[in-house]
Amino acid sequence: MDVVRILIAILLPPLGVFLQVGIGLHFWLNILLTILGYIPGIIHAIWVIIRK
Repeated sequence: MDVVRILIAILLPPLGVFLQVGIGLHFWLNILLTILGYIPGIIHAIWVIIRK
């Protein structure tokens, strides 16, 4: 299941974070990072998925 979430995180980083932790601090932070730069959003999303 984590492989699917990581693939989703690469395509749509906020969706990957949402599926892992729901709407919370990490979700909003990931949206901000994705808006500022797609790569930081991906890195944060993968970090959140691997950490849990």
